[in-house]
Amino acid sequence: MRTTTRPARPTLPHLLSTQALIDSGMTRRRLASAAAEGRLIRVRKGRYLRAGTDSVFVRAARLGGRVDCASLVHHIGVFVRDTPHLHIQMDPDASRVPARPDDVVRHWRPTRASSSELATSVVEALVQATRCQEPRAAVATLDSAWHLGLIDEGDLAVIFSALPRRYRVLRQLLDRRSESGPETLVRLILRAIGCRVDVQVQLTHVGRVDFVVDEWLIIECDSGQFHSDWEAQKRDRRRDLAAARLGYSTVRLLAEDVMWHADAVQSALREIIARGPGAHRRAELRRDRAVGAEMTRNPVVLR
Repeated sequence: MRTTTRPARPTLPHLLSTQALIDSGMTRRRLASAAAEGRLIRVRKGRYLRAGTDSVFVRAARLGGRVDCASLVHHIGVFVRDTPHLHIQMDPDASRVPARPDDVVRHWRPTRASSSELATSVVEALVQATRCQEPRAAVATLDSAWHLGLIDEGDLAVIFSALPRRYRVLRQLLDRRSESGPETLVRLILRAIGCRVDVQVQLTHVGRVDFVVDEWLIIECDSGQFHSDWEAQKRDRRRDLAAARLGYSTVRLLAEDVMWHADAVQSALREIIARGPGAHRRAELRRDRAVGAEMTRNPVVLR
């Protein structure tokens, strides 16, 4: 369980042309001085950015494109499982553009963004990010944007209408209640297993838990962001104890395992769920019997 802070609608940088700066009252001498002193960043001939502009936009501008796809949605706080490359949108008729670095992915397509904008729209970026990721990761990204309030159902309709028909099956998998990308991935794993899953369940004396499976198993998805300090871990243990008093078993999954070792997580959860709520008690009884037999064979003599 965590508290999610909804980000404000992002304000993204724009290119400043020499003419626009002169029209705003700058002389060419002052413009040159501002660039030399670092108050303006010259990215191309006749194009500038204000000092302090995030490097991702500076790179995109120098490459003649706009920040797009996974790079843009990650920048504004949306979950993306993996972002090793800079994704930029390029106008199809762009010419005399710089060579593409190895860590850059270019998407050659039209956009509604103006020539001064250094990012596509959130909706355009999500369309491209859905195509650039494998299905589960794409669902997690869309869930995240929806949960954060960056898109609504109308935007989702636009997104899926812009995607090839084969992607429309993903729409029914979305759930804005998922509070993190790993939670979405766990929900999809549980769906694949075929068990009954309740999401974001409020339990008396416990609080809200990520999942309750088949009415007996609590699954929590933990990440370093929310569970790394000792105070958070103490709260988790007290919640687990309160849940056990209500008859629940709790499994805490690591977000990194969910993201990068999903097959192993799915296999483990399938076994746990298949054994049912009595499996843990039966294991305890077997252990108790084994300990009792050992003590009978090797009695402890107190002196």
